[in-house]
This record gives sequence, C-alpha cells and structure tokens, in this order.
Amino acid sequence: MHYRNLGRTGLKVSTLCLGTMTFGWSADEATSHAILDAAVDAGINFIDTADVYSRWIAGNMGGESETVVGSWLKGKDRRSIVIATKARGRMWDGPNGEGLSRVHLIQAAEDSLRRLQTDYIDLYQTHSPDPSTPLEETARALETLVQQGKVRYVGASNYKAWLLCKALWASDKLNAARFDSLQPHYSLLNRREYEAELEPLCLDQGIGVIPYSPLAAGFLTGKYQRGRADTDTSRSDSMLIRRLTADDEAYTVVEKLREYANALNLPMAHLA
Repeated sequence: MHYRNLGRTGLKVSTLCLGTMTFGWSADEATSHAILDAAVDAGINFIDTADVYSRWIAGNMGGESETVVGSWLKGKDRRSIVIATKARGRMWDGPNGEGLSRVHLIQAAEDSLRRLQTDYIDLYQTHSPDPSTPLEETARALETLVQQGKVRYVGASNYKAWLLCKALWASDKLNAARFDSLQPHYSLLNRREYEAELEPLCLDQGIGVIPYSPLAAGFLTGKYQRGRADTDTSRSDSMLIRRLTADDEAYTVVEKLREYANALNLPMAHLA
C-alpha cells in the first residue's frame, strides 16, 4: 500500500480510502468490523463515513455508520487511523437540523465525536453545499472546530468548481480553515464533472481528491450485462444503477473495459 499527503497537508493517507456507507445497513456490525480489520491488515489507514449514513433506511435515525466505526475504533491505536466524516444532511427535526450553519455544524461535530468514540476527527467535510448559509459563516464554524482541537483538517464534497474556488477565497480572506480535500463523483462513466474544471482547480490549489463511486455502484465491475433484468436495487444509489442499465453506451464502456482488463490480466474493478 502506498501513502500520499492529503492535499497541501502533511497528513499521510493510504491511496485507497475505505467508504463505509453500507455499515449499519446492509453490513451489520460484525461484518463491518471484519471489513475494517481486513482493510487495516491490507495497509489502508483512511476510513470515510458521514453522519447521515444511513438515515434513508426505514427505522434508522442517521449515524449508524459512525456508530459502527466507533465501536470498532474503541481499543484500537487511534493514532494509526485517519477518520473522515461529513456533515450537512438532515439529522434532527427543526430548521437547524440540516445545513452548514454554525449552529448545525458545531452540534453535528459533537454528535459525530460521540458516535465515533473519539476526541477528534481527522478530516471533517461539508457533504454538499448549503446555498442558505454564507460561505463565511461555514468557514468560521470550521475554524472554531479546528481551534478547539475537535477537527484536524477540513474538506468539501459535491462542490462545483466556481463554488469551491469561492469557498477557498472566503477562507483565505478570513484566515480561516481552508478546504484541503474534495470528494467528487468520478468514474469512467462520469468523467466530465471532475475533469473539465475541478481537476485543474484542485491541481492549482493543492486540493487532495477523494473520488466517490469510482466503480459506478458496481457497474464497472462487470456484474451487470446487456439484456439481463436482474438489477440489484437494494442500494441507496440504485437510481444510478437503473440509469446505467438502461444506457447502451454505458455497456459499451464496460465491454471495452473488460477487453483491456483481460489483456492486462487484471480484475475489471482494479483497472476501473
């Protein structure tokens, strides 16, 4: 396993990041712990979750994934694990139950720390933009969490290039904590969203990039084939799968990927 700095920081993270969206949902606690153990044994030190995972499932409240990660983290050498989580989505009732306001972020961070059973979050990310909150307010709130020692670094997810640039400018203007990473949706089937404008911005500003859904919800593993109607819609991203399985061009990409993978004697998932 190779390690790299996260953006312009000195934080060393494994080149593979383990996403935990399914923990406490389709993967129970025992299965999730086994996955985490296997990941660490393979050299992965970078674990990514979010407070909203998996609130969308009937009976869940949100925080299920963080709770599972926290129960695993207890008793481990905290110094050797990089924990990343996110805030923005609705986590409680009322007007401040979601968003990137100071009120929501400060409370959401406290809740995440409690579920994760840790004193600090290595990378705290805004899960998506909040047009109802000024960028300056969000930057100041994140700076407060950093100054309190509850957060080490901050990042963003699902930001357009113009907004990410504006957010960086706001942080620089206030001398506040600056986004050191970006989580964009990026795969062989979704390249333009990142490559057109976000990639040059991240390269210019030294922003670390943590792509999500790089296998397009499993579509790029080759598990779905033309003409088959056994689509798995159990995942939260089943809408993406339904769209891809109805896209003839997407199958053409997968078939070409399979051809290249076979020639290189590599699993399709590795090449993707």
